[in-house]
Amino acid sequence: LFLYMDVKIFITRFFEAFSEKAELPIAMWYSDVQHGELKKSLGCMFKQFSACRHGETISFSKESIGCGGGKFYTGFIPIGAHIPKFVSEKEHYKETPEHVIDYISKLDVQITENNFLNFARIDTLNSFENIEGLIFFVTPDILTGLCSWIFWDNNESDAVCTLFNSGCSAIVTNTINENRKNGYRTFLGLLDPSVRPYFDKNELSLAIPMSRFKKMYETMPDTCLLNNVPAWNYIKNRINTNS
Repeated sequence: LFLYMDVKIFITRFFEAFSEKAELPIAMWYSDVQHGELKKSLGCMFKQFSACRHGETISFSKESIGCGGGKFYTGFIPIGAHIPKFVSEKEHYKETPEHVIDYISKLDVQITENNFLNFARIDTLNSFENIEGLIFFVTPDILTGLCSWIFWDNNESDAVCTLFNSGCSAIVTNTINENRKNGYRTFLGLLDPSVRPYFDKNELSLAIPMSRFKKMYETMPDTCLLNNVPAWNYIKNRINTNS
């Protein structure tokens, strides 16, 4: 699988498709060995993501994530008993604690046996081996291109999903679960009000599990992104000009 997926070739294609002003995606994977600086977060783990987006490999562990929900959604610990009431009665994101419990049971968070969860911009990688998924931080124009690419060979209604999620469950839990079952869904995220303060007002995330990306790697040259389509060329020029 990973022999034909060349990181450098993909980066070249990505910049050709989106312009060199487009931000490269972040790769995510578990390991027993720490691959980057261990980041400690008081509260939301996404406070630490700026360093990763600027090229620093970062790692998290059960001990370094300060948010109980973050520890759970990244698979380091079972759900805390307080979370359903907190999400419903403190944050007011769900009508009742029972709604939260039902949602979490369907989410099916898997507890990891690994010690670390790592994130790195893809230009720091030598290969895609062991990567669970790629995280794109997107403006509307970048999202348009990614969705056009995703929809090119997939007519399923859930090819791009918008689900109720915390920031970490949208990016970590859903992506890893989908990859482990060899699924095709991709996940729009950063719609959780609690994570929004750590990102730009015009920014969302789109997470693509490696199970889907391995096919998208092949299809990119055939899509509107790399075939001199006037509408996309206009958008790409706008990305290049406005970034």
